[in-house]
Amino acid sequence: MSTPNAAPKDTSAYVAQAAIAFGISLFGAGVGIFYLPLDVWQRGFLGMTVLFLVTSTFTLAKVVRDQHEASTTTSRIDAARMEKLMAEHDPFKNP
Repeated sequence: MSTPNAAPKDTSAYVAQAAIAFGISLFGAGVGIFYLPLDVWQRGFLGMTVLFLVTSTFTLAKVVRDQHEASTTTSRIDAARMEKLMAEHDPFKNP
């Protein structure tokens, strides 16, 4: 018996809204930094900071997602089944 995949799927509209919101916010931050009355090195520092913030946010989101997936019941049941199969497998047994 196989376990059904009951994971909720995001709609394409939700994915598009998230991508558009991300693009607009990143663009707005870039335009804001560009028009600030600062020296070039200060703008560069702020731009680098925004890029680092974006990449660390993606990393944090992935870590949180991975921890959530690892804690689900289905994941733990599948891992237990795999461990049982590996424990019972004898590679030197004649077929």
